Amino acid sequence: MGTKGFVLYLLSGFFVATLSTFFISSKNHHDHLRPPLLLNSNLTYPQDGYRSAHIDWFSSNVTVWPELEFNWRSVLATIIGFLGSGFGTVGGVGGGGIFVPMLNLIVGFDTKSAAALSKCMIMGASASSVWYNLRVLHPTKDVPIIDYDLALIFQPMLMLGITIGVALSVVFPYWLITVLIIILFLGTSSRSFFRGIEMWKQETIFNTEEEKKHKAPFSSNGELFIDAEYEPLVPREQKTTLEILRFNLRWRRTLALVTLWVAFLLLQIIKAKVCSPWYWVVNILQFPIALAVFGFGALKLYRESKRRRLCGDIEPVCEATIQWSPLQIAFCALCGILGGTVGGLLGSGGGFILGPLLLELGVIPQVASATATFVMMFSSSLSVVEFYFLKRFPIPYALYLIAVSVAAGFWGQCFIRKLIAVLKRASLIVFILSAVIFASALTMGVVGIEKSIDMIQRHEYMGFLNFCDN
Repeated sequence: MGTKGFVLYLLSGFFVATLSTFFISSKNHHDHLRPPLLLNSNLTYPQDGYRSAHIDWFSSNVTVWPELEFNWRSVLATIIGFLGSGFGTVGGVGGGGIFVPMLNLIVGFDTKSAAALSKCMIMGASASSVWYNLRVLHPTKDVPIIDYDLALIFQPMLMLGITIGVALSVVFPYWLITVLIIILFLGTSSRSFFRGIEMWKQETIFNTEEEKKHKAPFSSNGELFIDAEYEPLVPREQKTTLEILRFNLRWRRTLALVTLWVAFLLLQIIKAKVCSPWYWVVNILQFPIALAVFGFGALKLYRESKRRRLCGDIEPVCEATIQWSPLQIAFCALCGILGGTVGGLLGSGGGFILGPLLLELGVIPQVASATATFVMMFSSSLSVVEFYFLKRFPIPYALYLIAVSVAAGFWGQCFIRKLIAVLKRASLIVFILSAVIFASALTMGVVGIEKSIDMIQRHEYMGFLNFCDN
């Protein structure tokens, strides 16, 4: 299935699922009143240092914050969080689809607090991964390992999509969110898996040819055989760590992203009462700000791509191997908004869309991972600051989970890069990305189906909700 077929699969699945909501809501609207919650769940946690409470799955009134103490729950959560953060950042997806169910079902947090703590974990892991990547050279070219041009394209749309996703999480019924998660995650996971298989086969051919060259360094005429086109998988240029760090940093583009981050943060802080006129003004202001930064990056890519085409230069403008036409730019903007919307719905960093998308655009796995984590660092840190002002998570637990994620991010990047250097297979990153997304589909899907069945058994309202009332 090609890229167009995959996009058609996602759009058709989302359309059918959303359309079915109108049918379901019309059947049970006349005899069921919808409470101002997405789902009620009778979860009672054991008395092993945890508060026993009747919890609402997305309730804004019930908050459950377990105490930070040493027991089997915290140990298990630490192990899952460490592995999820380590492999999630390597794949460039963050791991929010694993963290939220873990914090809710194992540790015992209510879902809103679990989503907020998930953002803390994503922020910690992505920040440590970015710091690690800034001290690593590009594996094949003399350019930064982070593609700042692609970051300028996707970051504004991702943050805009998160705002939309948060609003949709209030309007969409819980079962619909579950269906959309399953459709999206299974699609992106399978697509990434098959792309990883293709890369594995190509690497096998490449490694086999290299072994033959090393075994037979002379041609049939007795001349020394030199492959001028060989590009090493592991960087060989000798530079100090400080030189690599300065080379990988691009202050102008980073400043543009930081400015966008600060602007969105200020707009989130000054938000007024929901559905008040000032509330809508603040939300609408996010669109021109995001579009301005997006337009800055898109215009640069379009002009440079057009100039190279006119000159007959086939070298891509950035890491993506596509021609930056208006249609391609609009497609990338749509995917960025979709990734942010998914992040807003799930409490993740949006990497579940961005990671696979960068691979679809032809970005090599190492750069795709570094760029995706760089983008997620901004989006997740913005959410963490917002949740801090809203007092959505306990500080001790947040600091502990951030520390675990920071250590996991360093470990994941270091371990996988050494493994890639030994095996000479960058496709490992793609397989890790696919595995993390699939694991998220399982955890979020199983939990979501269980809660949806519970809703059906209690004859709860299954249609769309009123935004201003919820």
